Amino acid sequence: MNRTHPVVRLRVPTDEDAFVWHRVFADPEVMRFHGGRAAELSVYEELTARQRRHDAELGFCLWSVLDDSDDVVGFTGAQPWPHTWGPAGEIEIGWRLGRAHWGLGYASAAASACVERVRAAGVRRVVAMVDAENERSIAVTRRLGMRLSERFVTPSSEREGHCYSLEL
Repeated sequence: MNRTHPVVRLRVPTDEDAFVWHRVFADPEVMRFHGGRAAELSVYEELTARQRRHDAELGFCLWSVLDDSDDVVGFTGAQPWPHTWGPAGEIEIGWRLGRAHWGLGYASAAASACVERVRAAGVRRVVAMVDAENERSIAVTRRLGMRLSERFVTPSSEREGHCYSLEL
């Protein structure tokens, strides 16, 4: 099936995007595989500030995903894996969108744009850490051409996860 992806634009997150991310991710279903609930606003304020530093220093970050009306619908992007467990030293890509944009191709379109941007920044390999039950995100990894490279148990939640990898 050849599906046309929606038009998305990636932008370095602004201060205001912290409020939008907080609102969009307040949906428990969106956060099902990320602890079950949105973090406090201050966490998103720090996260967006860190992403602006990453963009300036690394040439990539977690970008805000904008739809064809320039509304922020979530994020996608890449950043160094931040934990001592898992794929230490790797660049992780990821995506999280508001539920209203699920099943419409936004995640695949945004993740594909992310891969092109990190490739242009000189990254040669990326990984995606995905909860083993997150079928939607697993489908996005397949559309990107990623391969399952490792199974793991997340220390904090003790949930099974998968590490997918892609050589760029």
